[in-house]
Amino acid sequence: MSAPISFPLGEQTTAIHAGETPDPVSGASAPNIVMSTTFVTDADAGFSVEGMEENENWIYTRWGNPTVHQLEVKLAALEQAETAVAFASGMGAISALLLHTLKAGEHAVISDVAYAALAEMTNEMIPQLNIAITKVDTSSLEAIEQAIRPNTRLIYIETPCNPLLRLTDIAAVGQIARAAGARLAVDSTFATPLATRPLQLGADFVIHSLTKYLGGHGDALGGVILGKTADLAPLRKKTAIRLGGVLSPFNAWLIMRGLATFPLRMRAHADNARQVAQFLEGHPQVKQVIYPGRPSHPQYELARRQMKNASGMLTFQVADGPAQARKFAEKLQIIHYAVSLGHHRSLIFYLNSQDLLASSFKFDTPAQLASWRAFAGDGIFRLSVGLEDADDLIRDLEQALA
Repeated sequence: MSAPISFPLGEQTTAIHAGETPDPVSGASAPNIVMSTTFVTDADAGFSVEGMEENENWIYTRWGNPTVHQLEVKLAALEQAETAVAFASGMGAISALLLHTLKAGEHAVISDVAYAALAEMTNEMIPQLNIAITKVDTSSLEAIEQAIRPNTRLIYIETPCNPLLRLTDIAAVGQIARAAGARLAVDSTFATPLATRPLQLGADFVIHSLTKYLGGHGDALGGVILGKTADLAPLRKKTAIRLGGVLSPFNAWLIMRGLATFPLRMRAHADNARQVAQFLEGHPQVKQVIYPGRPSHPQYELARRQMKNASGMLTFQVADGPAQARKFAEKLQIIHYAVSLGHHRSLIFYLNSQDLLASSFKFDTPAQLASWRAFAGDGIFRLSVGLEDADDLIRDLEQALA
């Protein structure tokens, strides 16, 4: 069998080896999938999770599973976190975090533009639990500071945010959170650990949708919360295990398989996106392109400081978005007209401002609406640039824009 690793590893080696060892019985080099829902244990094992130590013994897969645990170890290593708790989806992770960290009578500051399901959940369900929510443009530190109350317990940001690709200064917001006695949670799905490590910048929790770049192949739902063991061990017991939104071992295995190429993929995503963004900026029908890796991004200096990899997400506007959406759906030959992002294949979807402002994003001030308009206008195409040849993607866009 291989000897234990005794020296620090680079990102690509970590993506391949963290959490994995050859199987002690068969010597298999690739990790096994442990699909059993239950495990033989000793007579002293308890019947409640209350007495369970973190990753102690396997008893029941809702409580913990060897394959899921391998994935959690790998993700924690990539994010440089103490530990990780995996969930059946990104929204499973988000829901668990909100329900664990917020209680009736408390208050949270939430990004006014974020993943639509989070936006809608914090518009309706969370306030119905007598938890106050204030939504602000978190790119404005002043807006965050003004929203803080004595009972603020959580500040929740996305950077880059979905779908605007607007950024938030994590280190600066971390200082605000600490001064207020609140925790800082960062959804870093768009950035990934290859670009940004929020825990190193002052965040308490990091959330990823594993469905996106970390899984990378569009074939497995998953989510994860990363942070300190002291915070996440009770979260695992009180939300993951009790609410039951745990990750399937099969999906954990698929995501772990995708992670082996994660650093390589992210470099290729970013390289392709830079080329596609440059092409779109020069196209006569394109009014605006937003990409953190281009100097035209309104927060380019923050992107350079906070993101080592600009990722593969970009947005752009044209004069008549709905009409162009119909053309894209009919004429694109390589790029799929579909929702989601972070897959090996390229995906594009039109997001109509009027529809989103009616359903997901509720703005309280003219400044919030102005910020939306500055990034999205009447609507944007969200393009997840995949791993195809950049020249082919450009040719596909060119013929569909004609």
